[in-house]
Amino acid sequence: MARVPQITSRDDVPDGSKYVADQVHAVFGRIRGPFSILLYSPELAERLLPMVPFNREKSVVEGPLKSIAILAFVREKDSDYVWSAQVGAARTNGLREEVIDVLRAKGDLNSLEPEERDVANYARQLARTSKVDQAAFDTLHKRHGTKWLVELTAFAGFYGALTAVTNAFEVPTPEGGDRF
Repeated sequence: MARVPQITSRDDVPDGSKYVADQVHAVFGRIRGPFSILLYSPELAERLLPMVPFNREKSVVEGPLKSIAILAFVREKDSDYVWSAQVGAARTNGLREEVIDVLRAKGDLNSLEPEERDVANYARQLARTSKVDQAAFDTLHKRHGTKWLVELTAFAGFYGALTAVTNAFEVPTPEGGDRF
């Protein structure tokens, strides 16, 4: 059970902010997860929400690689909820089960393909230290360019912010969700 009651309906949001609950519902089909807490600050929820469709539809980062960065980051932060929510997206994006298994176990990245390993290493470093070493940065920057690397980094950090909310407020993982 979450540390505060989760907002699950537009009726739980003040009258002047119900439109934000409607926006969350439009993106997810319901109010859930971090947004069930973020809606306690409708203004914040409204500003963060556009990152979700941008991540899904407009990013230059390929789906599987984006999923690796997100999963590696949230796994390092031990976020059951965000992990569970993102594993389904990762599978839809075509991420190999072997990669998911390695990330879930915080395993050795050397068993992964070089591109997968490089993205996971970058995200793990970012999650662990809020920095990345020059070699990890240069590898991805040379391969993909600045815009790609900015988006990859921002997505990892964005899902890290969602992780902070779900972990601090102890948002429960949905029944049947993938777990560590």
